[in-house]
Formats: sequence, structure tokens, C-alpha cells
Amino acid sequence: MTVTITPRPTVVHTEPGYEGANIRTWIGFKHFLYLVEQGVLRWLRDQGAGAGELYLRHGLGLEIVESSVQLPAVLELDDEVRAEVTAATDNLLNVRLVSTRDGQEVTALRGRVRVALVRERTAETYRRAPGGLDALEVPELAAATTVRHPDHRSLAPGETAEDVLGAEPGAHLWSWRAPYFYCHYSDRVQHSGFVRALEEVVDRFLADRGISVGRLLTERSWIPVVSRSHLQLVEAARMEETVHTVFTVTDILRGVLFDGRMRCHVQRGDRLVQVAQARILHGYAIAAGPGAGGMAELDDEVVAALRGDRR
Repeated sequence: MTVTITPRPTVVHTEPGYEGANIRTWIGFKHFLYLVEQGVLRWLRDQGAGAGELYLRHGLGLEIVESSVQLPAVLELDDEVRAEVTAATDNLLNVRLVSTRDGQEVTALRGRVRVALVRERTAETYRRAPGGLDALEVPELAAATTVRHPDHRSLAPGETAEDVLGAEPGAHLWSWRAPYFYCHYSDRVQHSGFVRALEEVVDRFLADRGISVGRLLTERSWIPVVSRSHLQLVEAARMEETVHTVFTVTDILRGVLFDGRMRCHVQRGDRLVQVAQARILHGYAIAAGPGAGGMAELDDEVVAALRGDRR
């Protein structure tokens, strides 16, 4: 089979998932990335080899190992979306999501994703990637990461992951079992699994700080919105391993946005192995009342909670 990567853009016409309409009819940020994933899968098929064929015939698994996106506009439940994917370099793809409002095209997402074809240890056969896709092939997930200095750590005798990771200033630690439905190919947590973890750890962080999404929505009509995110896979997290996830707010920007960092580790023996990391930029949109449609200014109570002040 001969495959040649084409410079022509891949275009997918699709719609947001109903699951994403959690607050009014606006679509949550992880569903933007689900639509990107649809575009990437179609892009791969447009090169002549789909993800299923690559696994069954070549023992290779498509993985999004990095995503860096900006979300300049909302997506609505009834939007029809055009996902555009274009090859940038050997393993980087440019992505864009576009919808139409009042006859005008609106860009809801723009960014880049990095992809790899990982040699799968669960596959029954192996052949090199076909044609122009061979530049994407790596022997394992860790070989595709762009994280130059992974945050691997050693545990002293008697120390636990909670002792080490939970001690970071302002950190919120959440440990979860990696379920099979977050995984690829009976083996490892996929990109979208960590997207889901990123959304959940932020939700848990806010609730732990006393400013849960439900509280601010009820009391102030504030709706959390994401304006950008950057997620990187580092090493494989295996099915049913415990993923220790730490979220920390690193900065408050212009009094209306907060920048946060997620890091994920698994414990193997006396080592904590970093498996993923992310940055995410949040703000709050005002859904009703004075200022509806604008961005909320973060007052002292909210800023103190985000910074981890306990009063």
C-alpha cells in the first residue's frame, strides 16, 4: 500500500455532541476537542490508511500526543461545524472549527495537534507504517513527547504519592483509576481521556475552594469558559493504573482570567512517572442580569479561593 501525505485540507462537516450542552445551549470545551479528533481521523483516512486499518494490518495506533488550541468563540448546540485539518510538518496538523452565524463564518477553534503512530504492544502483527506516514511512527508513546524534562520523581521509603504531590503550594490532588473507556487498544489512556481529566480536575478544584460551578452559576449567573488549552502526553498511563492528578492556579490575568496547570503521574515501584501535563486558561461569562454577555471581573473572594487562601 502506497500512502502520500497530501497538502490539501481535510474537511469534515459535523455537529457538537448533545452531551456537551451542560449549561444552557453552550457546548463545553472538551467537545471542541472531540470535533478536532473527528477531523484528525478523517485526515488520516484521506492519506489512504484509516486508524483501524493501521492497527489491524500494521500494529500501529494513532495518537494525538499534543494539542494546543485557542477558542475565540462559543459553539451552540444546534451549530453545524466545519472541521478543517491541514498538514503543517511531518507530525503537526493545523486545525480549525468554523460555524456560521447570521450568514457570517465564525471561527470557534484554531490551533495545532501533534500526532504519532505508536507501535502497539497489544497488536498481533507489525509492519512499518505505509508510505508517507512512516515519519509519524514511534516505538512507544514516550518517543513522541515534546516535554523535554519530564517531572519524574523518586519516593523515599515510607513516602506516598499523596505525600509528595499533595504538598505542592496551592495544589489540589485528585487520584483516579484509569478506566478502560478512557483507553486505546486495550492498553493506555488516550488524549481524550486526559481532556476529560482536565475538565474534571478543574471542577473538583473549584468545588474544593468553595466556588463550585453550581454555586457561582446560581448566585451570580457566572459560566466558566475556556479560551485556550495546551495538553501534552508524556508517557503511557496503562489501563487501571491510578493516575495522580494535581491542579494549581498559576496566575490571575487582568482580573478576569485564571491560568491553571495540570500534571499527571502514575506510581511504579518507588518512582512517580509523569504521564501528561496541561495548561488551561479560564474566565467567567455573565449569563444574565447586568453585564450579560460580558466577562466577569474576579472579586477578592474568588481570587483568594483560586490562589488557595484559606480564611
